[in-house]
Amino acid sequence: MLKKRTFIVLLMFLAIYQALIAQELLEKEPPQYLRTIIFKAASDDQFPIVRLGEPFFLSFDDLKADESDYYYRIIHCNYDWTPSKLLKSEYLNGNDNQRIRDYNNSYNTLVQYSNYQLTIPNADLNLKVSGNYIIEIVDSYDELMFSRRFIVFENLSKVSAQVKRNRDFESMNTRQNLEFSIFTENLNTANPKKEIKIALMQNYDWNTSIRDLFPQYNKGNELVFRYSNQASFEAGNEYLNFDTKDIRAAQGTIAKIELAEIYEHWLYGNRSRAQLSYTYFPDINGDFRINTTQGTNPNIEADYTWVHFSLEPPINNDIDQIYLSGKFNNYSWNEETKMTFDKDINRYQASLLLKQGFYNYKYIAVDKKNQRLDNIISGNFHVTENQYHILVYYRKFGSIYDRLVGIGIANSQQIEN
Repeated sequence: MLKKRTFIVLLMFLAIYQALIAQELLEKEPPQYLRTIIFKAASDDQFPIVRLGEPFFLSFDDLKADESDYYYRIIHCNYDWTPSKLLKSEYLNGNDNQRIRDYNNSYNTLVQYSNYQLTIPNADLNLKVSGNYIIEIVDSYDELMFSRRFIVFENLSKVSAQVKRNRDFESMNTRQNLEFSIFTENLNTANPKKEIKIALMQNYDWNTSIRDLFPQYNKGNELVFRYSNQASFEAGNEYLNFDTKDIRAAQGTIAKIELAEIYEHWLYGNRSRAQLSYTYFPDINGDFRINTTQGTNPNIEADYTWVHFSLEPPINNDIDQIYLSGKFNNYSWNEETKMTFDKDINRYQASLLLKQGFYNYKYIAVDKKNQRLDNIISGNFHVTENQYHILVYYRKFGSIYDRLVGIGIANSQQIEN
């Protein structure tokens, strides 16, 4: 009887353990002293989507400026961002958990920092298979500092895609719909609905990604997806922006500059654009670019400044909190980016310590149930320019991991009715 109970307890433990390791791996945000995380492909996209064998780059700053040791780990994931069953030797050539050896201290800046740079593939490792990956940065005590997703693909499946206005009358002016086809002649699929999975992403933001769509039609080697609401995104609005590359000159959206312990940039105030008419102006879809006119190497010569934001209170009872959002904070929200309301001037305010450069940003809201309301302040306009990616995953019957076999790209500048 005792052996039987022990066996049952062991089975329960294994079941709980498997459930835990099967959880979706989310990106961890860094402590406040690690800033300006730039993770991109050689094409300078704001998110590393790379063909197998192509390089991608990670950099970040440590405001402790003490040349601390940091290490990186690579985790291969399934389509749904749960860890795959592959051993590291099955998806890596070489070894991870290596120290980042390329770092330099800032030069001629009021805020001191150490800048770290990492390129993959490198002399220590390269990647053997396609799919979803997560890179983890840990300190010398093996404590996780932050993590980021990246994607490696094989070009085996062609994807044709168009951005269209939503077909529902109530949302045709506020949402954009993706219609696309996947061509599978190089995949030899026996059961496409079981072996093919897709994910849709708008402006490299995983917060609004769409998964678990199945093909509606199968035309031989062509899988057709013509959903309406299931494959539609809020269109949003063009991002707001500011440029601090010239640390002493107030221009564009910067109202004034002050020098205290460090430079401070005060932006002109904003207001809700949800009820205004759409106005086009170019943006970089939420991204940021580090730059400075005070040196030739922005990695170590761009300084940090306090950037002050202000917003007229939106007239909306659904809003509980307001945050700043963009690629500069990985589209997340936390205490640092939360705005506070000043009754004396009737404005929401926030101040962020940011490295010199050109930034896109927008205001997002959270309701009383802690649900994101991404565009309730910016507004939704179907003519907004957005970049979309269609990610095609393939798991052949009997395989233990999801390959990423195709990438489709569409832009709403060519939106169709």
